[in-house]
Amino acid sequence: MAREFHRSDRVGEELQRALSEIIRDKLDDPRFRLVTITEVKLTRDLSHARVFVSTLDDTDHKEVVDALGRATGFMRGELGRRLVIRAVPQLHFEYDETLEQGQRLRSLIDEAVADDRQRADDEAD
Repeated sequence: MAREFHRSDRVGEELQRALSEIIRDKLDDPRFRLVTITEVKLTRDLSHARVFVSTLDDTDHKEVVDALGRATGFMRGELGRRLVIRAVPQLHFEYDETLEQGQRLRSLIDEAVADDRQRADDEAD
């Protein structure tokens, strides 16, 4: 069965691509160098977009999200010029914690595996 695509999904993907290009090419702020847009979720009426971002360095993510929020007007103008949509949605930036959660989970798994190996080695002796 084919996967069902909603218009909000397609527009979200286009927004993600366009916003990534705008941040990379148009925003001259060193805090945005290692910013990645991980996902864009749109409301059904396409009026609001939650834009999830992550950073690849130790930059304060709250500072990055605040700075992106201040550049929202500029980015919406750029989106209006690039995309063929009736109205550009309001942008709401949020930090995406899934990478950090994944790293924490991975370290817990590695720790549990190491403990199991240690117990097995101790019982074998």
